[in-house]
Amino acid sequence: MTALSVQGVTVIRGDRPVLDAASLTVAAGEMIGVVGTNGAGKTTLLRAALGLVPLKAGKVELAGRPLDRLSDAARARLAAYLPQERHVGWNMSALRIAALGAVDLAPQEAEQAAGAALLRVGLHDVRHRGVLDLSGGERACVLLARLLVTGAPLLLADEPIAGLDPDAQLLAMELLREETRRGAAVVLTLHDLSLAARFCDRLVVLHHGRIAADATPLGALSSEMLAAAFNLDGALEMIDGAPRLRVQRRVSP
Repeated sequence: MTALSVQGVTVIRGDRPVLDAASLTVAAGEMIGVVGTNGAGKTTLLRAALGLVPLKAGKVELAGRPLDRLSDAARARLAAYLPQERHVGWNMSALRIAALGAVDLAPQEAEQAAGAALLRVGLHDVRHRGVLDLSGGERACVLLARLLVTGAPLLLADEPIAGLDPDAQLLAMELLREETRRGAAVVLTLHDLSLAARFCDRLVVLHHGRIAADATPLGALSSEMLAAAFNLDGALEMIDGAPRLRVQRRVSP
């Protein structure tokens, strides 16, 4: 089943397109990494998929249903979003913040689901502490737990591993991968190309607002694409069955 369909979407900011005729289809059970340099349009693509920015052209469907015909409640049941910004306005407990993701559960059930999600992200012991008393990385993991609690068929996460230590980065990627095993579709933006290649089924390379590649990691991160979209010399190689990225900055002659 198709969880997300983005068809010819263009988003204009000021007088220039930040997303230019982008098309993307994501099936249930897939994990798609959206990669590109700063300003390539990654966040705009996720926000466009949720109807959070106006479209100049194109259309979006969630689970085969036109996005512009969905109520806010229906949209929330079909897709959940973890934004890049991690601002929390009130010092509520980690448990209460995570429970906010369980929009259709009774309060006691939502708290139970939140506790289970905080256990998954390694924060069960601090579940009663205020989120503003936690470190930035811990707060990010609380918000990841809130995303997991939703149980939505489509999860979109904007830079979910930014600011996390290496162990937490791997845990976050493993948890999102686990969500695909229950049948969810996962779309996330990443700057770490090595982790993207390791965990994602496909990589979508954005370059100046256009989709420059949509393929397996080996296909998307070819030496030609690394040079054109990232200004890098090198290649993605398979070593002992695992992807390894060997790159360096391109030096102009």
